[in-house]
Amino acid sequence: MECLGCNLANKKLPVHIVFEDDFVCCFLDHEPYNEDHVLILPKKHLYDHDELDEVTAKSIMKASILLSKAIKKLFNPDGITICQNGGIFNELTHYHMHVVPRYKDQSFATFYSNDEAEYIEDETKLKETERKLRETINEYLS
Repeated sequence: MECLGCNLANKKLPVHIVFEDDFVCCFLDHEPYNEDHVLILPKKHLYDHDELDEVTAKSIMKASILLSKAIKKLFNPDGITICQNGGIFNELTHYHMHVVPRYKDQSFATFYSNDEAEYIEDETKLKETERKLRETINEYLS
């Protein structure tokens, strides 16, 4: 069985990449909690947090810091939630970390709801968010 996360992280399926290095691929979530909700996936197959090697773990943390800075600058959220769901709660069956901008008075409980609502993101908006976030990240990298 092919791994969805591996296919996403290695660009075998379409994703809106905002940052990548040799070890991780960071792209916009197709079902975002808020605009600029980003996923960080290792390029090699790993399932759970305790399987991370030191190099991949450092790359994930560096990416999460870079993404947090860019999201704060671009969207000015009231906070950022960074989370990872393991075991049976890992819906991709591939390690992934969420970087989610948050705003005052939002209940994060809805992030974990089993609501079957359809998320249909406008492709134009995703591309624009991707462009803005990439530009902001590049400012930090230069």
